[in-house]
Amino acid sequence: MNDSGQGAESAAGSKRKDARRNQRALLDAAAAAFVTSGVEAPVRDIAAAAGVGIGTIYRHFPTRADLVIAVYRHQVEACAEAGPALLASSPSPHAALARWADLFVDFLVTKHGLAAAMQTDSAGFETLHAYFLDRLLPVCTLLLDAAAAAGETDSDLTAYQLMRGIGNLCIGADSDPRYDARPLAALLVAGLRRRP
Repeated sequence: MNDSGQGAESAAGSKRKDARRNQRALLDAAAAAFVTSGVEAPVRDIAAAAGVGIGTIYRHFPTRADLVIAVYRHQVEACAEAGPALLASSPSPHAALARWADLFVDFLVTKHGLAAAMQTDSAGFETLHAYFLDRLLPVCTLLLDAAAAAGETDSDLTAYQLMRGIGNLCIGADSDPRYDARPLAALLVAGLRRRP
């Protein structure tokens, strides 16, 4: 085996890393733009925030719906990965749950625009919703169970009920700049604390 083959593999691996990093930056920028400006945020603004050209966005995501779906999946994965990480790094399981609820609110505000972007693809929307539940219900359950095991909560509330409640609090947050669902979601999570 010669060194030129290893060099080519290394260069290809480096390009793949760069492409993944660019795609992550693009999806993070799009998610932030969707939270502040909705799913119709200008592509040029997303490209500028991500540090990529507009052509890069259209090369990866030919339609607005493609971009919205990719952001949705990216955020589901970020929420799913955040749960265990927050549990490991937070001062308590309840604190981890509260911090996770904040991330979940950000995700839900972006998600509300998904239905409009996918109005012609109800089967695709249902598939994404099932993916959302499959990935996030176990994480929320993990956080709730950890808080209960630590004696911080004594609620019979299920993960589905909590996520649905937070979701209902987020309705309208994407269309009304005066409304912020975070304080109400924080109040809901605070209400789970065991009373002395």
